[in-house]
This record gives sequence, structure tokens and C-alpha cells, in this order.
Amino acid sequence: MEKVSLNIGNLNGEALFLKAQSPSRTVLFAAGGGGNPERHLPLLNFLNESGCTVIAPYFERIVSPRPSANELQLRTDLLRAALNIVGDLNLPIIGIGHSIGATLLLGLAGGQMWMYGGQRFPTTHDERLKKLVLFTPATDFFKGPDALEKVHASIQAWAGALDTLTPPAQVEFLKNELPNLGHFELRLVAEAGHFSFMNTLPPNITDSIKDREKFLSNLATEVCNFVMK
Repeated sequence: MEKVSLNIGNLNGEALFLKAQSPSRTVLFAAGGGGNPERHLPLLNFLNESGCTVIAPYFERIVSPRPSANELQLRTDLLRAALNIVGDLNLPIIGIGHSIGATLLLGLAGGQMWMYGGQRFPTTHDERLKKLVLFTPATDFFKGPDALEKVHASIQAWAGALDTLTPPAQVEFLKNELPNLGHFELRLVAEAGHFSFMNTLPPNITDSIKDREKFLSNLATEVCNFVMK
């Protein structure tokens, strides 16, 4: 594991970088509101040991329940910068993200995001993203006209039945809006909440899943199987 610098104009960022010896896939990981990809490190290590080179930017924590366009733009720029420094872009590229990170990856993969005030969020699409793994994505950003018509990536989407921040209806919305997508998997976890998909929980959060070790192990296996097939 190492950290690499990301440079965007006058802004500087940093990314967690796990390079595989003989990579067969590249994984772009986008953390949620807290912004620290190390909270998912066991999952990222599992993917890396399975033959994936992983790059995961660090983000500033989002404090407001409604992120600003500037905050989302900076995160999008960091994700694009992270992709640009990965060595072999000829490998299949898979985006994996949690919460708002999953939302931004869906935008990069072709979705048109709309802000809460009705303004169009200026997203530059990247057709290299062939697959997406979305943990509890916030999909209210895609309620505008034809917002998902350009999304063609295969998707594995996860929701927690006990999630009160991005309830299961937000993932079910994707399934309903993308009926002709070549491959869409919906995983609804009965005991899971919003943060259950993180290996390291945020401070003062108690998870509703009793056997987290078993759940997270199975999660890593299912995600890896989807990424590698």
C-alpha cells in the first residue's frame, strides 16, 4: 500500500494506491461522505490480492447532508485524476463506491446528475468504466429528464433494508430506470444499514449486522466475483 499525489490545477490531492504485480483489472474506488478509503481497506486488499490494481482518492469530509456542487466537483476531479495516473488504462476499469461516492461513479459512467435546486451538475463521462459496484448510492440526483439514458455499464447495486439515509427505494429506482441494461444485480441485505458496507465504522456508529466479520467476508467475495467475471 502506498499513497500517490493527485494534481489538479492549483489543487493537490492524494490517493491510496494498491498495485497488483500482474493486474487483470483496475478498480477506481470512491469513498462516501467521510472521504477516507482506508475504512474499506480489507475489501480493497482482497481485490488487490485477486489481481486488481486499486486506486482510491482521499476526500475532505462532507459535513452537510446536502453536498454542494463545489464539493461534488472536487471529488469528481480527484476521481478523474486518479484514473489518469494508473499505469495500464487498457485493462478493464471497474468503479466501486459507497454512498455519495457511488453516486459520483454513476455520473462518470454516463448518468446526468441534478442538484437539489434543479441545476444540472456538469459531469464529464468516462466510457472506460465498464462495471460499477454501488453500495447504498444516493440516486435522487438522477431524477431529472433522461438522467440515466447514457449509462451502459454493468451494475451490482447493494442496499440495506435498515438504511435510513439512502433507503432501498433509491437502489430500486435504478433497477426500474435501467430495465434494458445488459446486466443489473440488486442485493438487498435484510440486517444492513447505511454504514454496514464499511469495514471500519464511523465513530459512534453501531452496526445492525450481528456477525460483521462473516458478512464482510461474503461481501468481498461477491464483489470480487462480479469484478473478475
